[in-house]
Amino acid sequence: MEDSEYVLQLNHIKKTYPGVVALNDVSLDVKKGEIHALVGENGAGKSTLIKCCSGAVIPNSGEIITGGQTFHSMTPRLAIQNGIAIIYQEFNLVGDLSAAENIFLGRAIRNGIMIDRKKMVEESEKVFQRLHIHINPNTLVRNLSVGYQQMVEIAKAIQQNVKLLIMDEPSAPLTNGETESLFKTIDALKSYGVSIIYISHRMEEIFRLSDRVTVLRDGNYIKTVNTKDTNVDELVNLMVGRTLQEKFPPRKDCIQDETLLEVKNLYGNGDQNISFSVKKGEILGFGGLIGAGRTELAQVLFGMVPKTSGQIFLKGKEINPKNPRNAIDLGIALLPEDRKQQGILLGLSVNQNINMPIYRQLSKGSVINEKEEREISKKYVKEIEIKTPSIHQLAKNLSGGNQQKVVLAKWLAANSELIIFDEPTRGIDIGAKYEIYKLINNLVEQGKTILLISSEMEELMGMSDRILVLSEGKITGELKKDSFSQETIMNFASNVKKEKSA
Repeated sequence: MEDSEYVLQLNHIKKTYPGVVALNDVSLDVKKGEIHALVGENGAGKSTLIKCCSGAVIPNSGEIITGGQTFHSMTPRLAIQNGIAIIYQEFNLVGDLSAAENIFLGRAIRNGIMIDRKKMVEESEKVFQRLHIHINPNTLVRNLSVGYQQMVEIAKAIQQNVKLLIMDEPSAPLTNGETESLFKTIDALKSYGVSIIYISHRMEEIFRLSDRVTVLRDGNYIKTVNTKDTNVDELVNLMVGRTLQEKFPPRKDCIQDETLLEVKNLYGNGDQNISFSVKKGEILGFGGLIGAGRTELAQVLFGMVPKTSGQIFLKGKEINPKNPRNAIDLGIALLPEDRKQQGILLGLSVNQNINMPIYRQLSKGSVINEKEEREISKKYVKEIEIKTPSIHQLAKNLSGGNQQKVVLAKWLAANSELIIFDEPTRGIDIGAKYEIYKLINNLVEQGKTILLISSEMEELMGMSDRILVLSEGKITGELKKDSFSQETIMNFASNVKKEKSA
């Protein structure tokens, strides 16, 4: 029987896939009314474990104790009946329905045979007020920001009398303001006695929110600690099995005299009068708030959106990328912000993804040189240490960090000279971040040039040689390495009228 102190107990959970042990004898308990953080590197088993709780994954062995009952596996219906709800990174909402209709999706309130929309709106308003959320229940979900869509997901769970809410990287897509609103909502949930399992790679969130932290590594349970009794260094050591002496690996000065890229008075995709240059072997960082125009600039340079005026010079020659294929042929690569939607084909193998940009070179007529294709994949899997059972593994089965490495490998195979990283470590754990940083350093040592877009201030300052700050589609500041400061960057990011500083 369930201990009355706990809302959930997982005992000796094991889950295997062909060639992979995802969970190996993992036990975990969640107290009533606590925020319990779950941390570990990508591939540690966090997602598999929470899916066992929701019924999305059936464990090979072990038991799940909740609501005074013991289960050897859950189903989605059983999870809901026992007050367990999960908010995944990809929301389960219908954009063309209102917030109220989404909250009662599949459980519509009826007056006889008719759906009582007025009652659903009233009940939705009560939930929003309880959580201190200001959303009009009649608003279509597609017209809500990502942060408010997440609040609708939370409200839906509350309306189903949730006892345990599991949140998987909930702050990843949010702005700073939306993240703070999320924290306030989580505090409110805790005050109502709702337990929360909170998964995040962001250490500051773990220490801001959680009561206890459980660490997984390579599918194994490592340790559970009281948050107030631990620190970042200890958690990192538990997560990666080693200490990270520095957050950023040492890097040589690789900047050469040759200017690789020069942009003059560029307009397009919302950006206005953008001018800058970057030298071969340089890492040029782009700071700014979400929507400042950084991703929009990357899309123009990569040929996804046409410029309306201005000039782009690559190695002194004026270019006009008309589409991504044209940009790739010119030696420009983009690792997009949303790698799962735009950077990698999850249903294809590691081998196919790596060779995607160069299949024309690998083919004679319509026949692909499969031997050369495999050799190229094996080369980059080894060179940048992609953790995969084989080059034929589907990309969707890799961890986030290794998916990012596959995206990078395809641009290395294409011999790109200018590589644009848009939020390169979003959703990637602290150990994998270090590996990505080492790869970026190796690229500039090979003479590659990097444009680095990042909303993580430490990352931006720790990896860049120079930083340009954008606000409302304009460059509002330029900082050299010896003048990097978070305060200065934020001032430039929030004040478009501020003078540009060398």
